[in-house]
Amino acid sequence: MEIREFTEDDWGQIWPIVREVVRAADTYTYDPNLTEEAARGSWVQTPPGRTVVAVEDGRVLGTAKTGPNHGGPGSHIATASFMVDKDLRGKGIGSALCAHVLEWAKEQGFAGMQFNAVAESNVAGIRVYERLGFKIVGTVPGAFEHPTLGRIGLHVMYCDFGRG
Repeated sequence: MEIREFTEDDWGQIWPIVREVVRAADTYTYDPNLTEEAARGSWVQTPPGRTVVAVEDGRVLGTAKTGPNHGGPGSHIATASFMVDKDLRGKGIGSALCAHVLEWAKEQGFAGMQFNAVAESNVAGIRVYERLGFKIVGTVPGAFEHPTLGRIGLHVMYCDFGRG
C-alpha cells in the first residue's frame, strides 16, 4: 500500500467511499444527503491543507484530509479526517493514514492535532487515535444523533507534538 497526494483522477474512486460513510450517518456530522459537488469541495483540500489517498494496484483503499484546524491564532494546530472503503476496514488502512498525516503535520511545524468531533460509538477509530497519541480532552454529551443509538457524545481529541 502506498499513501500519496490526491490527484484529480482519484475523485472517481474517493466519492463512493465518502458517499457510503456520509450516508451511514454513524461517524461523521456531514448531512447524509451531501451532494458529490459539496463533498468534493469539503474533502479536497488546497494548501496549507492537503488530501491524500491510500492506494494499492491502482485502487483507492481510503483517503484523508488534513490542514490547520482553524485560521489565525488557531492555525498552529492541525486537524484531519479519514475515510476507508467499508469492505477494507480493520486492515490497518485508517491507522496508516492517521500515522501519515500526523508525521506530515509535525514536519509542517504544527504544535499538535485536534479532532473536533469523534462520535463516541466510533470505538475502532478511538482505539487507533489513542494508540497514536491522542487523548480525549472533552465530550459534548448528546451532540451526535446516531441512527440506531440515538443521541450520543462527541469527543474532542488532541495529540500534543510538544511544541508549546
